[in-house]
Amino acid sequence: MNSVVNKQVQQVTKVFTDLSWHEISQHFFSRLLLIVVTLLLFCVLLWLGRLIIDHLFVESNHVKFLQSSNRVATIHALTLNIYRYTCYFFLLYAILSEIGVPVGTLIAGAGIFSIALGLGAQGFVSDMVTGFFILLEQQLDVGDVVKVDSIKGTVTALGLRTTQITSSDGTLNYIPNRNITTVQNFSRNNMVANVDIRISAKAPLEKIAEIISEENKKLVANIPELRSTPVIVGPVNVGGQLVFRVTITTQNGVQDKIASHFLSDYLKALRKNKIPLGWVNEPSPSQNS
Repeated sequence: MNSVVNKQVQQVTKVFTDLSWHEISQHFFSRLLLIVVTLLLFCVLLWLGRLIIDHLFVESNHVKFLQSSNRVATIHALTLNIYRYTCYFFLLYAILSEIGVPVGTLIAGAGIFSIALGLGAQGFVSDMVTGFFILLEQQLDVGDVVKVDSIKGTVTALGLRTTQITSSDGTLNYIPNRNITTVQNFSRNNMVANVDIRISAKAPLEKIAEIISEENKKLVANIPELRSTPVIVGPVNVGGQLVFRVTITTQNGVQDKIASHFLSDYLKALRKNKIPLGWVNEPSPSQNS
């Protein structure tokens, strides 16, 4: 038994003794150097390609057919993504080939693996197809204010797999493209905002309408973002509260700011004319006596 063990030990020792460690180390470092050079070349190509793409999209003469700056930003981001993914694919292929992995043979003979990979990549393919149609139908553009399901914010990136939306509080949301079903886009058409003034039931409605009409004449001349003359709707019931409503139509993206400006001016004018407002607590009968 001991002789058999000794014979096996001698054989293993002979194998390690016959190995040319110098050639092995030389081969290892040559492959390592080749991989490092490949990585450096990849970084240069990635940087150079990004530089060229950025330059092409900066030159407005080349992208006039895209019509809007948001559209240019969307196509720009998508082009960068496609270029980056393509570079990563060729980098992986090159490194595997350099370390001796028969990539071509693996691809040719990976029948079962390809089926399994295809089933696992269904979500990825679905993301890409959905993203393509979102781009083709111009549902979203970078810079648009949108609402996807319960997430509302500004589109900051539209990629092959995900769409990035930044909420008003700064939260960056990554949404897989296949999950985007219903999109509300607030950046395509003019927006209508309601300016509601809480008033007292004793308030003189005709006087309020007159004051607001005068204020509108002053405001319209100084706000170029308005798309039409403000419409005085009059008194309406909102959640049990009596309000005097005015609707304004503005350029998209500024409706809240302009509505706040109108409301501020209306309140100043109404208080100046001593119109009783709903925010002011009216004295009870016992306090009047």
